[in-house]
Amino acid sequence: MAKTYALGLITAVAASASLSKNNCAYADGPFSFSPFSTPSSNASQPSSSSKQSAPSNPPSSSSTGDAAEPPPPPPPKVRNDHPRTTSAGFDPEPLERGVQALEKISQSSSAKQVLEAIKKQEETRQVELNAKAAEYNALKAQFETERQRVIYDEQKKLAQHQAQTKSQMARYEDELARKRMQAENEYHRSRNQELVKLQEESSIRQEQARRATEEQIQAQRRQTEREKAEIERETIRVRAIAEAEGRAHEAKLAEDVNRRILIDRANAEREKWVSAINTTFDHIGGGLKAILTDQNKLVVAVGGVTALAAGVYTTREGAKVIWSYVDRILGQPSLIRESSKGKYPWSGLFSRSIGTLSRGGNKGHTKDGKAFGDVILHPSLQRRIEHLANATTNTKSHQAPFRNMLFYGPPGTGKTMAAREMARKSGLDYALMTGGDVAPLGPQAVTKIHELFDWAKKSRQGLLLFIDEADAFLCERNKTYMSEAQRSALNALLFRTGDQSKDIVLALATNRPGDLDSAVADRIDEVLEFPLPGEEERFKLLKLYLDKYIAQSETRKPGWFRNLFKRQPQKIELKGLTDDMLKEAAAKTDGFSGREIAKLMASVQAAVYGSENCVLDPSLFREVVDYKVAEHQQRRKLAAGDKGSV
Repeated sequence: MAKTYALGLITAVAASASLSKNNCAYADGPFSFSPFSTPSSNASQPSSSSKQSAPSNPPSSSSTGDAAEPPPPPPPKVRNDHPRTTSAGFDPEPLERGVQALEKISQSSSAKQVLEAIKKQEETRQVELNAKAAEYNALKAQFETERQRVIYDEQKKLAQHQAQTKSQMARYEDELARKRMQAENEYHRSRNQELVKLQEESSIRQEQARRATEEQIQAQRRQTEREKAEIERETIRVRAIAEAEGRAHEAKLAEDVNRRILIDRANAEREKWVSAINTTFDHIGGGLKAILTDQNKLVVAVGGVTALAAGVYTTREGAKVIWSYVDRILGQPSLIRESSKGKYPWSGLFSRSIGTLSRGGNKGHTKDGKAFGDVILHPSLQRRIEHLANATTNTKSHQAPFRNMLFYGPPGTGKTMAAREMARKSGLDYALMTGGDVAPLGPQAVTKIHELFDWAKKSRQGLLLFIDEADAFLCERNKTYMSEAQRSALNALLFRTGDQSKDIVLALATNRPGDLDSAVADRIDEVLEFPLPGEEERFKLLKLYLDKYIAQSETRKPGWFRNLFKRQPQKIELKGLTDDMLKEAAAKTDGFSGREIAKLMASVQAAVYGSENCVLDPSLFREVVDYKVAEHQQRRKLAAGDKGSV
């Protein structure tokens, strides 16, 4: 039994070595070896292995009888080009080593233990193989379970896919139905729109036909009325001619009678006046004759005439002296050019009361956006002036000091008019003087300045003193051409304006603010710049002066006695003058001041009066505007040339 196991062990070792060799050298060959093979299974090995193992059996069987018998000689080896393998690809060297090892084991004293160990190893291997078989069966069952699960999942996915496909088909059918309904609704809507459009076009055509018919009827009616008016005018003219011819004939018939009556009346009047003159001269001659013949009467007459002449002369000179004193005490200073106050306290009471009533009646008019009357300014500047006017009014009501102002800007931009309207709106009196009137006064300038401020303080409402061309005598005091009298006048004004006043608002106007003395500039609280009007302001000024000089030029001033002997001006007819033309003129008059725009419209008025039919049409208006624009540009070139030459 031990030999049988040993023989199987050797065979297994040799086969495993050969297979391991073949597996390494011939990994892709057809040979395979099962690890579950037994010693008896070696009979099914290939023919080459059986041929090699056959000669080894006799020695194994003989070794049972005599273990010490030497083995037979090995058979002759077949020629092999590869020294480590046989011709069939088998390497016998591992088998030989196994045989040698088996011989050593059999010769050993512990051969039985070795065989037992080999047996246990074989049993252990069988147990391992059984465990691997059970594991394989478990894996096979798991694989089957997994395959069933995969089949179930596939069926489930198929069912879900079919359900999703059905839902998509349903949604697609719903979408198609909705699109079909939308298409039908769109078709009906477009059809209804076309019907409505056709109805509107039909109604428009009917309305146009109706309007054309009405216009034709109105045109025929107007034509009939014009013909009727023409017939009436012709009838009136014929009647007037007939009446005039009748009156002329009657006057011609009565002319001789009237002439005779007038001649008789004139002769009677002449005789009456001749008799009266003769009587008067007779009386005068008698009186002179009596005086000349009587010496006492002559002396009395000469003395009376002399006394009368002396009384008249004395009375006249005394009245002049008294009036000059009254004028100096109560009258208006000579520096004042214009004032809302009268020359004397009692003068102008009636006119001021009328002005107060008119201002009270026009309060609603000022709230309509014309708070500054004819003054057209930039909106921001106008808002600031209104704010200053309201502040001045509140300052006066609270008995607080007034604020002095400086207006500067190019000439003709509305500084004087703004000051006048500010005084009117704030309820103050105003007085206007020019700086050029101070220099000719010489040494009297200081006295006149003090008289001016004393007179201004007498105003109960407060007075706005506006000094135009202030740089004429308020310029820098270190100028060489400034006289001593001008310096004294400047010092007098600085003395009177050193403290803030509750009675006088000082407003200075100049074209060159940089020439003012630093002390004068220090007394200014508010500085306002009056720039040249922009295009919008020029458009408003053109409309204002068009209405003033053209549209309302024939309006009579109040006063029936004055209008009784004054010839009424000819009415100007506006033909085709629109706001677009005024905007075009406003764009052309860039650089014009408000005064230049007023002169432009005065030139338009003169051109209209110089025409034959007194009609202002677009061509005449454009002609005058272009001429004045060219004149303005030429004047600017001349001014620039003069500055360059200087």
